[in-house]
Amino acid sequence: MNWNVYLSGEIHTDWRDQIVAGAAAHDLPVTFTSAVTDHAASDAAGDALEPASDGFWRDHKSSKVNAMRTRTLIERCDLAVVRFGDKYKQWNAAFDAGQLAALGKPYVTLHDDDIIHPLKEVDAAAMAWARTPAQVVDILRYVIAAR
Repeated sequence: MNWNVYLSGEIHTDWRDQIVAGAAAHDLPVTFTSAVTDHAASDAAGDALEPASDGFWRDHKSSKVNAMRTRTLIERCDLAVVRFGDKYKQWNAAFDAGQLAALGKPYVTLHDDDIIHPLKEVDAAAMAWARTPAQVVDILRYVIAAR
């Protein structure tokens, strides 16, 4: 079986690359998918539509266009990793975690100790909490290859 793993959340560090490289190093049968990680491109996703009158409507249109991608990829994934970083609040990641939970999709949260409390509900619905991308790779190794 080839596993489809959705990578959600923080876009300012290389955590995705670390997980992808770790899975490849262990020859895991995984396809990784993700939301658009280019911040400017994501913000401009709705710009092809009628010009927005203000920032709210630009964000509103772009979030709907982006949701076509994220909802589809979340619905198709076998499991997900939801990363919360320390630089920005990842409200979109929390929303993705809620969708995953509502769909019964297993997910792993990835974040530091200092945000345990604000993520208590998100972590409570997760199947695991990891502090590092290497721990995520170890979880994938076990779940996918039982090693």
